[in-house]
Amino acid sequence: MMEKGPPNSSEGQQGWFSARNGSGSSLDLESVVQPLALNPWDVVLCISGTIISCENAIVVVVIFYSPAFRAPMFLLIGSLATADLLAGVGLMLHFAFVYFIPSEAVSLLTVGLLVSSFTASVCSLLAITIDRYLSLYNALTYCSERTVTRTHVMLLLTWGASIGHGLLPVLGWNCLQEPSACSAARPLTRSHLALLSASVLAVLAAMLQLYVQICRVVCRHAHQIAVQRHFLAGSHYGASSRKGIATPAVILGALASCWLPFAVFGLLGERGSAALCAHAALLPAAYSSLLNPVIYAFRNREIQKVLWAACCGCVSPSPPFRSRSPSDV
Repeated sequence: MMEKGPPNSSEGQQGWFSARNGSGSSLDLESVVQPLALNPWDVVLCISGTIISCENAIVVVVIFYSPAFRAPMFLLIGSLATADLLAGVGLMLHFAFVYFIPSEAVSLLTVGLLVSSFTASVCSLLAITIDRYLSLYNALTYCSERTVTRTHVMLLLTWGASIGHGLLPVLGWNCLQEPSACSAARPLTRSHLALLSASVLAVLAAMLQLYVQICRVVCRHAHQIAVQRHFLAGSHYGASSRKGIATPAVILGALASCWLPFAVFGLLGERGSAALCAHAALLPAAYSSLLNPVIYAFRNREIQKVLWAACCGCVSPSPPFRSRSPSDV
């Protein structure tokens, strides 16, 4: 049974993460049984979830309803946008269920949705990185049926693993019956949160290694082009190399700044950690879903064309174009 304090106790389990600092924070994934005072942090998360949902819904509609976007790279970007869309919806649903429809069963479903969506988001980022690396490393054979098959396999693995992670707390791997096993994020157990945090760190390490290889390939290609055009001593080679390195650096920097606080807090944070520390770890992870469409979708020229055409209404929303390789995105 869950431990319940007296009605006026300052240790009532509320909102996202459990906090015993008497601040009345609602940072706890567990449902509540008494009315809660509206917490500003939860309002920020709900507003962030609304913006995330709207932003990624645009990307999902553009990709899945435009016949032109059927290349593997757009399927992966669509997978990322779908995961981030579900994450935004999960943030909004959690706010609604905590403050308006408190229910233990619904709370577990919301937690499962959030775990699944954020896991799918991180795994989709890794899949996009793998696709970009292979498009450079195997440039001559990238546009083949094997690439499509590989993309479908990556999507199946991504969503299979994500749904599996999300079902774990729903199927019983939670601390509702054993409060001593709770992590800083109720009702996730310490072992489950540690597994999620370790998985995030593993994905970050894999992406770092892949982007290092991408930078090497880009620099080698730029050097070969410079030699062929006799520009080795000029600025063309240096500019191309800097551009090839700058983009991965920005992507990795944004990803690390968003997910490292959560990973570190998940591994080192205790159940009684201050609510401010909990929110400081969770908000950047949520904002990763806010940045992903900007980095991976809205910078793409083909998607920009469709959005511009849809906004202006003056030309067809599905103009013909030549799809570029993932390394150009």
